[in-house]
Amino acid sequence: AASCDCQREHSKWDKLFIMLENSQMKENMMLQALDELPRLELQTLKAELSQLTTTLAGTFATVASHVVSQVEQVLVRSRDQAEEARRLQESEQGKILEHILQLSHNAFATLMIPCNVKGPSCAHTTKPVLTYLTILCTFPGCETAILFPMRSRKIFGSVHPTSGMALSSFTACIWLKVTEALDKTIVFSYGTKFNPYELQLYLSRDSAVLAVAAAQHKLAARNVVIPGKWLHLCGTWSSENGSTSLWVQGELAGSTWGLAAAHSIPDGGILQLGQEKNGCCVGGGFDEALAFSGKLTGFNLWDRVLSPTEVTAQSTGDTCGTRGNVVGWGVTEVLPYGGAQYVS
Repeated sequence: AASCDCQREHSKWDKLFIMLENSQMKENMMLQALDELPRLELQTLKAELSQLTTTLAGTFATVASHVVSQVEQVLVRSRDQAEEARRLQESEQGKILEHILQLSHNAFATLMIPCNVKGPSCAHTTKPVLTYLTILCTFPGCETAILFPMRSRKIFGSVHPTSGMALSSFTACIWLKVTEALDKTIVFSYGTKFNPYELQLYLSRDSAVLAVAAAQHKLAARNVVIPGKWLHLCGTWSSENGSTSLWVQGELAGSTWGLAAAHSIPDGGILQLGQEKNGCCVGGGFDEALAFSGKLTGFNLWDRVLSPTEVTAQSTGDTCGTRGNVVGWGVTEVLPYGGAQYVS
């Protein structure tokens, strides 16, 4: 029998729909493949990152542990070196101190001289001192002095008393080393507008002079001033009977009675070192011929007459340890002007 082809030939539209179905299927397959690909890659990347993190953490821990170990070793070595240096320093200091003590013992036994210097920076003593060791005999408040480098009408020291200057008695003490004393070289002076000569201590060649109330009311101690040598002066006065005394190097050098008796020194004047205020505040000024040149220190002023024992003590070991209640050296304000300056 003849074969029969029962398959019907697709029409043009059938072929078109078949092509569309195949195309849609392929598109779905491609989309599915594209969707699954990132998931796989992401999972792979995540696994790799996790492994890398674990590796890095282990490496960092190892490095950190190594660094900490090295730092600890350095600190231990530094501490050991510092301890060794400290022990070495203590050992060297001990040897040096032992050597100094031995030298001191030997020198004290063989080399001794008396200290016969008498001045504001060294008390008089007959005790032996070492010749090669410098021992400074300093007193509280006298570590400094005021230097007056030359005679000048502009150079002086302005003193601002701790209390008022209304005085019916006083004691004034001072250390000085004059370069040259003329006919009248002012150490210190106090004056008011009405009387520039209320109180003065000055040098006249080789003499020390204390004047109260007026230039003619004065007491002098002769042959006591030596240029370039330290000199300690104290002056006392009382208005009750005019008793006045002048002390040099702790010893009474002159005294009198009836000097400016019943006079009272008024407050409100000007107290200064190294110069006299002629005429004070009305057209007056400084006189270069009266100016002090040299050094002054230890200026103290009391509103009473000190006892002889107290005055003597001012020229010895307590020269600056006891300060005046009106002017106390090292406490009361003293301002240098015109080139005067504090020196050690």
